[in-house]
Amino acid sequence: MRLWSVAALGIGSMVGAGIFALLGQAALMAGSDVYLSFAIGGVIALLSGYSYARLAARFPSSAGIMDYFDRAYPSRIVAGGLSVLYLVTSIIAIAMIAKTFGAYADRLILGDTSSPWVKSFFASAIVIALVAANMVGSGAVGRLEELLVVAKLVILAVLMLAGAPAIDPALLIAGPTVGAGTLLASVGLTFFAYAGYGMMTNAAGHVANPEVTIPRAIYLAIGLVIVLYIGLAIVVLGSISPAELARYADTAVAQAARPVLGQAGFVIVAGGALFATASAINACIFSALEVSRGLAARGQLPAAVGRATWGQGTHGLVWGAGAILVLVNLFDLGAIAQVAGATFLISYLAIFLAHWRLHAEVGGRRSLILLGAALMALTLGAFTVSLLQTQPIVVGLALVVTAGSFGIEWLVQRRRQASL
Repeated sequence: MRLWSVAALGIGSMVGAGIFALLGQAALMAGSDVYLSFAIGGVIALLSGYSYARLAARFPSSAGIMDYFDRAYPSRIVAGGLSVLYLVTSIIAIAMIAKTFGAYADRLILGDTSSPWVKSFFASAIVIALVAANMVGSGAVGRLEELLVVAKLVILAVLMLAGAPAIDPALLIAGPTVGAGTLLASVGLTFFAYAGYGMMTNAAGHVANPEVTIPRAIYLAIGLVIVLYIGLAIVVLGSISPAELARYADTAVAQAARPVLGQAGFVIVAGGALFATASAINACIFSALEVSRGLAARGQLPAAVGRATWGQGTHGLVWGAGAILVLVNLFDLGAIAQVAGATFLISYLAIFLAHWRLHAEVGGRRSLILLGAALMALTLGAFTVSLLQTQPIVVGLALVVTAGSFGIEWLVQRRRQASL
């Protein structure tokens, strides 16, 4: 895989999970300040990406985040539990992105009148198709990702260029403004829109010069996506009313194309959303496959998880696909996004601590590690307080996911010790 192939994995997962899936949800939370939320989320992502890049340059491997946790945390239960949490979060994220694919496919093909089960059908179909594609191998994943990323970036660039002159300044300030606490809480969602950059480290085992290529790919992907997100957030907020945004929150970007480019623009951008979300699912499945295979090889999940099925596929990939299909068909997009946002923040906070603990080997500026960790911790705290006030069940689900991940690892290690 080349520099652009690796960066495409990051851009693919970020853009699909971000601007198409979360812009409307984030706007409902942050109001007319949503572009500031994306800017703050981008700064935190760059600081986190700095730690990722330093770790990936020093320890290049397909294990990615698992390798960093194993090296930084002496307890196998802590290191393995964090890796399992990251894997479970990736599975939840795939379900959220698939739900977005289903929402756009539904509106594009059937309009506004179909049932939620139709959206779930489209979501399930794309998951099954891309799981099969990942079984073919990493080369196919990289080539497919390049094509999908180019297609969606062209479509989004056209929307931004066409929409910029038509922005209504009155609409930009028509939505509610929020306080600093709510704005910071909304970063829990907008940071999730960037979270895919971590998946690029899993490609290190498929890159000729990972010490140079992986850091460059991380900075390139995050930098491009920051510009894209802020620009599109301004175009969307300046093109549709707050009431229309609330009604079409799940398909906000395509809805914004209608007043700018007409029905043809809506169709083109909705099609771009299908490319974007498909590429995000593709990248996330690739990462989850690498993580699950690595956890099984390290004895942090049962060996059966890494056992081969067909092609590059494993039993873990098949079981993960089953879990994704259950989430797609039983939960709504907003709840899935908020749970994944919280657990992603926990996983990525652990990366800052891993960088700090491995600083003697990895290097880097300690001030940047502390700044990034502090901003992310504040975001997690504000996000949790906001959810406790509005949707406490989401906090409960996030705690169950986190505790369950460490519980699974405790059971695996207990059985391993008994067998020894």
